[in-house]
Amino acid sequence: MLKIGLTGGIGSGKSQVATLLEEWGATVVDTDLVAHQLCQTEGLAIAAIAEQFGPEFITAEHGMDRQRMREHVFANPAERQRLEALLHPLIGEEARRQVMAASGLYVVVVVPLLIERGSWRNRVDRICVVDCDEATQKQRVRERSGLTDEVIERIMGAQATREQRLAVADDVIVNDGTTSLHELSRQAEQLHQQWLQQR
Repeated sequence: MLKIGLTGGIGSGKSQVATLLEEWGATVVDTDLVAHQLCQTEGLAIAAIAEQFGPEFITAEHGMDRQRMREHVFANPAERQRLEALLHPLIGEEARRQVMAASGLYVVVVVPLLIERGSWRNRVDRICVVDCDEATQKQRVRERSGLTDEVIERIMGAQATREQRLAVADDVIVNDGTTSLHELSRQAEQLHQQWLQQR
């Protein structure tokens, strides 16, 4: 089955594109959603997080305290690497399981850090980048999550640059500040039709 790796910076609109493709018959495996499930109440990663980072990072409901962990790892790059080393193998294993079980027209694997984590490039047939200018990214994230500019810039600084993503893209969907929902849908449908021919 054809496997598309869908990526883009924070606030680029990956989820919006993935939702459209799913409506048209693709199976979507979202690694952010997998990570969220691993870190929610009684998730598979909770015991290891408590052991490695301490009980203060676990909520009363036995899930990961996401805000505390976010502040901790973005202030300490070494700690971010430690958390990623713990989570990424679990995320990769569960995502692989979901890809193997997929029954759609093709599989879209949404991986925010696809470029940064080289192992993902070998697991997909094509890389599709949702491209967006940085000013629009920041504005969308501010409006969506209420994060400060400082936190948003730290998150963006930990991701690949726009140029690095575009350099490895097989396909590009432009979703900047001037892109309408109709235009986004048109671009996504054009690629959807191309991918159907490549199955």
